[in-house]
Amino acid sequence: MQRPQRPRVEPKPRWPSFDLSSLATMANLFSRRFTELLVQSDELLKTKRNAYSQFSGASTQVDDHLFLGWKVKTKNLLEKACGLESQHFKQFEQDEVLSWTDSFERARRLRAILEAAQEDYDGGYLNSVRTTVQAEVFDSELEQASELLASGYKAPAAVVAGVVLETTLKDLCDKNGINRGKLEKMNADLHKAGIYTLLVQKQITALAQIRNDAAHGNIGTFQDADVESMIEQVQRFVADQA
Repeated sequence: MQRPQRPRVEPKPRWPSFDLSSLATMANLFSRRFTELLVQSDELLKTKRNAYSQFSGASTQVDDHLFLGWKVKTKNLLEKACGLESQHFKQFEQDEVLSWTDSFERARRLRAILEAAQEDYDGGYLNSVRTTVQAEVFDSELEQASELLASGYKAPAAVVAGVVLETTLKDLCDKNGINRGKLEKMNADLHKAGIYTLLVQKQITALAQIRNDAAHGNIGTFQDADVESMIEQVQRFVADQA
């Protein structure tokens, strides 16, 4: 007796890999660099030595080569993390050329500026710079979502756009003293706090449903056009909240 053939099961498509950690990586990179340069400044200050010149008299100096290298690296960080127009960068430029003090005292003053910049950066008080960084990262992720959609991968595209949406909600919660939670709760809490309207809340709920269906493989519940619209709406939402 011939056995009945089992129905053929189509293999699930292999989705291309994508990196969603760019924003956290960049923020952590800046924070880590602040710490590294503060440690290097401590090492620099340990090189202090007494010096004497017939023109300036007795003074306390640090290693010139180490000092120069540290200043270049620190200015580079302050430019990227704080901005050229920040008080931190301007004060650093002003103090690094002080003529009335020795290099040991200048190094101490510059270290204090770096420490203040780290405190403001980690505390979220440099939001304009962080917003610029976030916008660049989000643009990159949403471009990737569009490319995935164009290549026929509507579910991964929806997941990527959904991550950008959820990350934006988390940032809004942090800025407004609201506890983070699941997307639905953050959405409701942000509307309740008056951060955005009921219409926006309903739009986010609809977008989150597409993201959830995509993440669970329910690809029959939405079309390519839905994902295309989702990417556009997320892009507008991110821009509105910047």
